[in-house]
Amino acid sequence: MNLEITPPRALRGITRVPGDKSISHRAAMLGALAEGDTHIENFLMGADCLATVKCLAEMGVSFTGPDKKGRLTVHGRGPAGLKEPENVLDAGNSGTTIRLMLGILAGLSFFTVITGDASLRRRPMKRVTAPLSRMGARIWGRQGANLAPLAVRGGELQGDSFSLPVASAQVKSALLLAGLSARGETRVAEPAPSRDHTERMLQYFGAEIHKEGLTVTIKGGQVLAGRRVTVPGDISSAAFLMVAAAVVPGSDVTIREVGINPTRDGILEVMRAMGADLEIFNRHQLGGEPVADIRVRHSRLRGVTIGGELIPRLIDEIPVLAVAGALAEGELEVRDAAELKVKESNRIATVVEELRKFGVEVEALADGLRVRGGRPLTGTSCASHGDHRIAMAMAVAGLAARGKTVIQDAGCVDVSFPGFASILSSLRVD
Repeated sequence: MNLEITPPRALRGITRVPGDKSISHRAAMLGALAEGDTHIENFLMGADCLATVKCLAEMGVSFTGPDKKGRLTVHGRGPAGLKEPENVLDAGNSGTTIRLMLGILAGLSFFTVITGDASLRRRPMKRVTAPLSRMGARIWGRQGANLAPLAVRGGELQGDSFSLPVASAQVKSALLLAGLSARGETRVAEPAPSRDHTERMLQYFGAEIHKEGLTVTIKGGQVLAGRRVTVPGDISSAAFLMVAAAVVPGSDVTIREVGINPTRDGILEVMRAMGADLEIFNRHQLGGEPVADIRVRHSRLRGVTIGGELIPRLIDEIPVLAVAGALAEGELEVRDAAELKVKESNRIATVVEELRKFGVEVEALADGLRVRGGRPLTGTSCASHGDHRIAMAMAVAGLAARGKTVIQDAGCVDVSFPGFASILSSLRVD
């Protein structure tokens, strides 16, 4: 499926974005590990989260839904209710699914094989499989259990202490999920803050979690209880609309009930530093997560330098921030973001390749990129590289470019933002 974009006169209106992908994954997983029903509202109906549901169903978890409104009930029976799957588990394109599922599978005393699509089978897993093996799980796979397909024989885990070399919510979450079924305590220390949705949701489901600075500790053997979960709007999805409103003249867009978790709000900090006209209001809580309405109006942006501890708080938003940089005055530089090379695509290389097609002066750096702004963009034909965030970032560029832009193979957008094109259409003023 191709997506055609032409520049509107403006973008205006009030809208919502789909449920947060990270929180939707975790709500389904913890609901499966809990005793009793978990009722989820605004579950993300994207391919990645549905892959998580399918994997859990293969292990005997019963679900009602999800329906078209994102209502999903997980009929949890605790870890003892999970059974050895008859089929190979398929995580599709979802790195969150495979890495967090490895943490769950490590604590289950049966044999499982888990794999994914061609892109996922190229993504590194040793960062998860090595510490899980240290806890007692037996894991086999290509390149010494670094690449899927991966075979897991779990059970009989022993809690351990880990100091992660790179801040990673997926690695941290896998170890905490394994620690939930391990003997003793499991401690995970990070060099910088990463997303804390797993810790928040474990506490919401009744687990005792101890946090001290950048170290999280969980005691094994705790029992989770099913809960009601309302998933906030995904700030990573909202980022595309926020940047679009900031760069398209005459725009004024409000996005309702967006998650503003402090480990995820780097996009807000950077856009403010770039000079965006951004207002955050109606702050409240949903299931232990802070949410708010976000209003963005067109403004003149300026380039900034991004790096250090800020990167884990906006790693998924860097492709669209590169677009903002292309339309800003001065230079946007991103450093300390080598993690982008092992996402759904090599996002450093793909952002550079696609933005150059618009006439943007951009170069790849060893751990990031540099974008020189101030030049008008010209519509072009882009490739998505099978990466949902690249496809949507180029769509935002197309909104601010002269002429028509075509994003090829844009069906991958449904991974995280089903309905993206229709929401853009609803905000257009032509």
